[in-house]
Amino acid sequence: MLSDFLSPEEVERIEKAIEEAERVTSGEIRIHITSKQDYDEILLAAVDKFAELGMDNTQERNGVLIFICPVRKEFAIIGDEGINRVVGQDFWDATRDVMLAEFKKGRFADGIIRGVKQAGESLAKFFPGKKSGVNELPNHISYD
Repeated sequence: MLSDFLSPEEVERIEKAIEEAERVTSGEIRIHITSKQDYDEILLAAVDKFAELGMDNTQERNGVLIFICPVRKEFAIIGDEGINRVVGQDFWDATRDVMLAEFKKGRFADGIIRGVKQAGESLAKFFPGKKSGVNELPNHISYD
């Protein structure tokens, strides 16, 4: 059950981490947690959710989605075409690895927060923050 996965305090910590990460980059980071299991591959489910959330509508096409299915103990991290043009596989591997290290210890909120921070730091190298600080996508966690 999703309500058992993260406490309200953990949700607040994660959303604050997203806000902080987005201060140093124009990139947009979103977290989606699903209880649905009617997919074959988590990566394809993440791609569908990315489009559904309108994450491909950012000006620089630099959105990152961390898609988590606690029931299946799976997660995927995907980015829009603007990111994929400039980052290598190490960008995705580094984010995955910091999250996985915490997840293996049962510290899911900490894993998500570390992943958000890692993604934000990496995005800032290619997509530095702008003075306007426009937030193109919501920072709250989405669920289904």
